[in-house]
Amino acid sequence: MIHHVGPLQPAGVQIRRVSIVIHAPRIPDAGNRKLWEVMGWNDPERLLGPFIIDLFEASHGAAWYEIAELSELDGWPVLADGFAYDAGSFMTCCKRKNGWHKPEGVDYHRLIREFDLGRKIDTSFCDEVWFMGFPYGGFYESIMAGPEAFWCNAPPLAGTQSLSRRFVIMAFNYERGVGEMLESVGHRAESIMRQVYSKRTGERNLWERFVRHEKTHPGQSEVGTVHFAPNSVRDYDWGNPRRVRSRCDDWYKYPDLAGRNKMVDCGEWGGGDIRLHHIWWFRHLPHWKGETDGLSNNWWEYILDPGQAES
Repeated sequence: MIHHVGPLQPAGVQIRRVSIVIHAPRIPDAGNRKLWEVMGWNDPERLLGPFIIDLFEASHGAAWYEIAELSELDGWPVLADGFAYDAGSFMTCCKRKNGWHKPEGVDYHRLIREFDLGRKIDTSFCDEVWFMGFPYGGFYESIMAGPEAFWCNAPPLAGTQSLSRRFVIMAFNYERGVGEMLESVGHRAESIMRQVYSKRTGERNLWERFVRHEKTHPGQSEVGTVHFAPNSVRDYDWGNPRRVRSRCDDWYKYPDLAGRNKMVDCGEWGGGDIRLHHIWWFRHLPHWKGETDGLSNNWWEYILDPGQAES
């Protein structure tokens, strides 16, 4: 067990500047309204405030995003093979529910050039980039670029090693809601923290301990993963009412992991609500000053700035 002597001190807020690009093409045959209006999807700008506030509150004030710029584009992202939808082809696929272009991947290098992202990252105009778009737009939920970039819920973006630092490109689908946006950041956190602890084995790998759940470690569940709550039996099983013993609350006292445990069920994390579960999960991530075993007690330091993680 790891024990800690002395009062815990919050690490304080870490401010990250973000450049946001919204792809909101207009549909001429529908009164030239924006795609999200025609389809009845979410207004992307209205998702941003609740999402940023959720992360700030769930991180105990450790994570704050400042919008450096927000651009809205009446256009369709170009895919890696040069294909781009137009209003007619995209709406046809929506009506048929098939016929989507393959391969789906977007041309990230074109986007970096188009929006001058390399310069913006190198000059610290922004620290990361968020694209907001629609289904089949070709984006990964997250991808890391820059020198010695590593897996971030997607393979590292090749050809970006000349940039001055690592950064994450997030993509959010405004067909979905804030809960799914939080899930994307959760997978980013899982990838980065797995890398942070990759050189520590056994009980020294505290990340592997954090993500234990009943299915993988019967009787030893802790906080679980983004997809698996402590009592889940399958992916996305956040509404399971069965009770299991968990040491989830031990993480509120990190690094004093004394083995505190209690019986829990889905009532702990919102009864199946995606947004509430993810907020609950984020709240358990360590967010304190100091170090343990040579690593920061504030895991948000790595999640927000992947340059702090060993490659």
